[in-house]
Amino acid sequence: MKTIYLMRHGETLFNQQKKIQGWSDSPLTELGKKQALVARDYFVRNKIELDSAYASTSERACDTLELVTDLDYSRVKGLKEWNFGDLEAEHEYLNPPLPYGEFFTAFGGEGEQEFQDRIGETILELAQADEGKNILIVSHGAVCGQFVKRWEHTSKVERKGRIKNCCILKFAFENDQFELLEIINHDFTCIM
Repeated sequence: MKTIYLMRHGETLFNQQKKIQGWSDSPLTELGKKQALVARDYFVRNKIELDSAYASTSERACDTLELVTDLDYSRVKGLKEWNFGDLEAEHEYLNPPLPYGEFFTAFGGEGEQEFQDRIGETILELAQADEGKNILIVSHGAVCGQFVKRWEHTSKVERKGRIKNCCILKFAFENDQFELLEIINHDFTCIM
């Protein structure tokens, strides 16, 4: 059995400004960098030795990963956030209520099923090919949410609410199946 730690990046400038951030990028804020160090401390405190690491090609995910571990890692395009098309970098109030479904296809973005298939297939391929036992994947909020949704039928742990910055989703991977074991939300009160 392998353990996959799927993690969202730290807070970014666009998060702070409440802007839609999919394939567009913005840098980590100082708080975002501190959040990543708190996530790093989670692995250290729990004596979890990571064998390998992957990140979305977005700068915010790579920068977060580099603060969490010193491991060499691979940047993977398939781990990028949902493509929101022409609504990229616009204000979040333009988002429709959840679920988004096919809303963003009208703006040149991805539909929900297309997006979920992309990230589901990417993470499955990484888990199958990697020989490590503990694998870190740093990606994005919608990636994490859609991956949980894809595997909710195998999991006893239920996600409630948003996936916060630097949240870690701990999955077991065995026989090409994922099971959500734990949702690790950090206490950031000490750094705010």
